[in-house]
Amino acid sequence: MLGLLLGAAFSGLGYRLVDLQCLRHDELSARAESNTRREFVFEPRRGDILDAEGNVLASSAFAKTVCADPSLMNERQADVVARAIAPLLQMNDRALFQRLATRTRLNEKGETNLVQYIRLKQRVPVETWQKIQEAVTNLSFGVDEKKLPKTEQASYRALRQKAIFAENYPIRVYPNQSLAAHVLGYAQTEDAEINSNVVSEIVGADGIEKTMDDKLSGVPGWRVTETDRRGRELVSLRDQDLGARDGLNVVLTLDSVIQNIVETALADAMEKHTPVSVTGIVIRPKTGEILAMATLPNFNPNNPGASPADARRDRVITDVMEPGSTFKIVVVSGALNDHVINLDEMFNCENGHFFYAGRTLHDHEPYGMLSSKSIITKSSNIGAAKIGIKLGEDRLYDYITGYGFGSRTGLPLPGEVPGIVHSVKNWSKVSVAQIPMGQGVGVTRLQMLMAMCAIANGGVLMRPMLINRLEDEDGNVVVRYSPQSLRRTTDETAAKLTVEALKTVVSPEGTAPKAALEHYTVAGKTGTAQKVENGVYVRKYVASFIGFFPADNPELCISVVLDEPKEGYYGGQVAGPVFKEIAERAANYLNIKPDIEDKDKAIRPDVLAQAAESQQPKPPVRAQ
Repeated sequence: MLGLLLGAAFSGLGYRLVDLQCLRHDELSARAESNTRREFVFEPRRGDILDAEGNVLASSAFAKTVCADPSLMNERQADVVARAIAPLLQMNDRALFQRLATRTRLNEKGETNLVQYIRLKQRVPVETWQKIQEAVTNLSFGVDEKKLPKTEQASYRALRQKAIFAENYPIRVYPNQSLAAHVLGYAQTEDAEINSNVVSEIVGADGIEKTMDDKLSGVPGWRVTETDRRGRELVSLRDQDLGARDGLNVVLTLDSVIQNIVETALADAMEKHTPVSVTGIVIRPKTGEILAMATLPNFNPNNPGASPADARRDRVITDVMEPGSTFKIVVVSGALNDHVINLDEMFNCENGHFFYAGRTLHDHEPYGMLSSKSIITKSSNIGAAKIGIKLGEDRLYDYITGYGFGSRTGLPLPGEVPGIVHSVKNWSKVSVAQIPMGQGVGVTRLQMLMAMCAIANGGVLMRPMLINRLEDEDGNVVVRYSPQSLRRTTDETAAKLTVEALKTVVSPEGTAPKAALEHYTVAGKTGTAQKVENGVYVRKYVASFIGFFPADNPELCISVVLDEPKEGYYGGQVAGPVFKEIAERAANYLNIKPDIEDKDKAIRPDVLAQAAESQQPKPPVRAQ
């Protein structure tokens, strides 16, 4: 009997061993591994966005996501914890208590398990988390824990150490608030699964944050290791250990000082003229580097949801408008390039009314005979139309597309549109006369500025440049971007002749004397485009001025556009003074060498006019 009992016992043990080691090997091995094997994910730091001088425009910081393990608390303990930390989390203590209550859920196999992970609140400041830790550590549950059994003492220790814990929550910080918001865009924190681990990571949602997301985001790292029963790592049993690679810093061509100058000037114009929107851009025409690009209304990328979607739209590249008279630079420069006209050739402007192809074209003033140069000076629609007719449909279309209209500029920002340029076969009979006036085509503000930059640059069209270089966290240059010329739009002679005509626009006889600078020669063009609604021109206008200086050796080219200004609507009247304010402050900041000496002031027409006016007898002052 003893032998049979021993045999049966050993047989049972043998079966149990076979069951554990063979039949249930995979299941038990996985369970054992889950108890001792840990995988840690190392999140990379997202790269910064800097301006051309190294000033930080966007950076990353860490907040905390406060979490809880309800399985470590009973109902009474959960109530005590909720009352202690609810004020710090700025939550209702009863609502928090309900979230901390023990709960269960079914796993994939239909088994009932205790819930061990609940997120209580995200974006909690590190300082607040430290106060929460201190509050939980010092909790008193109204019992003398020293008199409790060791197992219960251990449960209280586990409650204080593990019941409330935190995870890193990366956030994006924009220290200058709304400065350059449309260029920078904004980022969002999203959950991502990395090697079966759920982590929070920053993802670009708009602007440079979105287009350069893969360069900014970096690469996560991870560590796979064994732990002891207290959860401590066993270095000797590490299987994998790969560090994170931080994201690259993106250095822009923007200068935050000039950006602030532009945004300040636009804000003043917004207050004075109350337009629907106003935009400003500053570019180096020789390289295409964008020093400033702003749109108002604006938004704060630290809290983009607080502003309407309309305010987050970058109108510089997303909105299409008829350019108005600024488009005359295309037809005039093209006709000069083809030697169809010269600056002194005279055109009859029909005293303000020109009947062509069944339509009557109008000028804002009844002009008679004007030279090609004066057509630019006075901004004659009829004169530009006659130059377009003389140039011809096909060549006019060639110059329109050659200047980049109808195509995206390639600016590294999302949402850019190509504009509207119809092929010649879809033109009406009057199109060849209307398009030189800036009607019948749709352009973006950036396209129009780049066309003016091409004329300032001797007829060479540059690609707009917004990113200067990429750097690692130590400041070492990883990638450097260089200015890129796209094509020649006109020869250098035609460009210089066009510049000579554009210089007269800011003279007392031109349409923008308010855009003239005291120490610099300015070349530019005004635009006053009537808006179209439901296929009909209405009494709403887009006023603009685009100019560059010094005219013969340009350093800066500036565009100012106001959409539906309420106090005046001519480009020279409302946009010209904004251009002047930006140009004067930017020139002073960049220390641009003047091209007008003091001794030359006396021979300038506008100075002569001012001097003559000052010599007029003044009326006597009446006694009060």
